[in-house]
Amino acid sequence: MKKQQSGFTLIELAIVLVIIGLLLGGVLKGQELINSAKVKNMASDFKNIQIYVYSYQDKFKAIPGDDRAATTHLSGAALIANGDGDGLIDGAWSAAAGESFNFWQHVRLAGLAAGSTDTTAATYLPTNNEGGPIGIQSNPQNTITGLSGSYAVCSGGIVGKIAKQLDVQMDDGDTTKGSVMVATAVSGTAGATAVPTTATDFDSTKYVVCVAF
Repeated sequence: MKKQQSGFTLIELAIVLVIIGLLLGGVLKGQELINSAKVKNMASDFKNIQIYVYSYQDKFKAIPGDDRAATTHLSGAALIANGDGDGLIDGAWSAAAGESFNFWQHVRLAGLAAGSTDTTAATYLPTNNEGGPIGIQSNPQNTITGLSGSYAVCSGGIVGKIAKQLDVQMDDGDTTKGSVMVATAVSGTAGATAVPTTATDFDSTKYVVCVAF
């Protein structure tokens, strides 16, 4: 007597494949939504720092970090440091001292930004939603060569896929020109070379994104 063989019918296999396709589609859509949220948050970081500069200027007629009368304008922390008042935010965007470092204490004590005003706190320097550093400095030519403007806001540890979307949303989609540019490393003391989206492994490599204004 022959044993009856059991197995999936074509209809059952088709249903399974459809379910797998729907699950994969949902995963991809979910990842797309997560990336879009990251881009939106990072774009807000760049824009908010510009607002801090202009709001502080409007309030005190000085540049945060560079304010030579910060100890007069601000109160609430014993570590307030005056700037030299030359109209520049001196120091590299990611520096651990100097005017670009003091920038954060000035805007927070002025009530413009949230965060610790204690310059010795581990959480004093802000980070983006990927955990990379974010900061500001004057003279964008010392960030990425060809980036022009009075100031540059830079944010590190951003994968190329997100960096590309940021450029599309905030500028022209070309990471080597315009007001948004991308580089592998930005020292703040010498101009870095911009990286095109055609570079090998661009989407998965981490970069520094700088926005000039």
